[in-house]
Amino acid sequence: MVISIPVYAVLYLFTAINVLFAIILSYLNQKRAVLAVIRFWAKNVFLITGSRLKIYGIENFDKKKKYILLANHASLFDIMAIMALCPGVSWFGRERLMKIPIFSHFLKCIDYIPMQKANFRNTKEMIDKLVRNSQGLTIAMFPEGTRTKDGKINNFYKGFIHVLKASDAEILPVTLNGFYDLKPKNRFYIKFNTRINLVVHKAIDKSVLMEKNDSEIISTVKEVIESAYS
Repeated sequence: MVISIPVYAVLYLFTAINVLFAIILSYLNQKRAVLAVIRFWAKNVFLITGSRLKIYGIENFDKKKKYILLANHASLFDIMAIMALCPGVSWFGRERLMKIPIFSHFLKCIDYIPMQKANFRNTKEMIDKLVRNSQGLTIAMFPEGTRTKDGKINNFYKGFIHVLKASDAEILPVTLNGFYDLKPKNRFYIKFNTRINLVVHKAIDKSVLMEKNDSEIISTVKEVIESAYS
């Protein structure tokens, strides 16, 4: 715990420098350079914690294709792991972040998609809008909705199914291992030198999933992700 405090300080400083650099590049409309900065930041964050991210199944990720990337969720470091794999991934996130001066320009540059609070009336309209805004982009989602508190993969919500039905993208299941040990939601300190890895599974074609009902789709995707979970 004592060592974690200065490490957090280094992580925040390292992140702040990279975000600032990326914001400057975004104002210069240098998107490719912005993505390079993001990949550099995402990969080197783990070195600061004394861990090394290993990626397995990289041959299953076609950079020319666009996916709905679904992964289990255990730590804030999960986001860095996915961005190390695909820095150009599009995230759904809070709409209020788009109101932050300067930072909002950076978010637009990385194809951030703001989400309104869903309710019974606007859910379909919101999903349709999100899919339109993300055309041509890989979308990353955590179907559990929140980070696990016990290390076990939680039940999946069916929000991703709405996105699947409204788009032509394949599902790309991804398993994240070791991130709960590294830094779970309910623990302050970082466990250094944790073995972490990311497993990219074979994409699941939409036509295969559309033959199933919602419960079966969730079970199919969850089983694939759990198959490599340790």
